[in-house]
Amino acid sequence: MRVAIVGGTGPFGRALAARLRESGDEVVIGSREAARAAATAAELGVEGSTNAEAVRRADIVVLATKADAALNTARDLREAIGTTPVLSVASELRITAGGVLPSPEPASIAERIQAELEGPVVAGLHSLAASNLGSEQPPDEDAFVCGDDAPAKGLALDLAARVTSGRALDAGPLASARALEGLTAVIVNLNKRYRVHAGLRVTGIE
Repeated sequence: MRVAIVGGTGPFGRALAARLRESGDEVVIGSREAARAAATAAELGVEGSTNAEAVRRADIVVLATKADAALNTARDLREAIGTTPVLSVASELRITAGGVLPSPEPASIAERIQAELEGPVVAGLHSLAASNLGSEQPPDEDAFVCGDDAPAKGLALDLAARVTSGRALDAGPLASARALEGLTAVIVNLNKRYRVHAGLRVTGIE
């Protein structure tokens, strides 16, 4: 599988690129700056280019930018992405004195990205921390993917299965992205409270 990681120079993008490279996937890191992408790609042993160039020949695009840049990035890349499936991994969070809270927006970032693109958008990997993903061994935790397009969801589930030693689980339609993105707030609060890098495993599924 050829995977383009938009925003691939950030912590999550770098960790994901390294894990996918180890699994034998063809990975290209995208950035707004070609030189920055090339430098990061050289460190990781993958390809690097501008975001627009990265997405043009991909089987799936992982939108790994920060949450506040995700929508604008999707709009900018609409033509280059075309009908290629997109996996949104961003979570919009609010930092307050009482803790980290999910976004009050009625629609998830993934749903809002879907409104901007021609091709299918799926959401997933929100419970995987960059630090766990970038550890020596694949994280021993489950990964969740939701979406409305079955082929796109299948690609994302295949990708998720190769970056964790747990399971890649179908979490339902794209509307469920609101819950997955909100789950990130819960995990961040757990990490801060217990000084860990928490992950999730679901019981009762064989």
